[in-house]
Amino acid sequence: MRILDLYGRMVAAGLWRDYAMDFGRDAAVFAAFKRTAERPTARIEKRPALRGKQGMWALFGEAGQVLKRGQDLAGVLSPLERRLMKVVED
Repeated sequence: MRILDLYGRMVAAGLWRDYAMDFGRDAAVFAAFKRTAERPTARIEKRPALRGKQGMWALFGEAGQVLKRGQDLAGVLSPLERRLMKVVED
């Protein structure tokens, strides 16, 4: 639910347009796209096998680099949520 909430806010901001989900035996993956024919802008993976090691949640960037790992989904999504913050002047 938290990932879909973030997706809705990113769509409203005009940063994302499409998404894909893949549920495999080893991992569940959520990928967000700016355009359908491109690489995913962000990819969120849940790998329960890594729960005791690096954390079961991972955030990957467009080039496939690991941006953040952890046990807590909120902490892993924080770099994406920072994109939504805007400075408002009086």
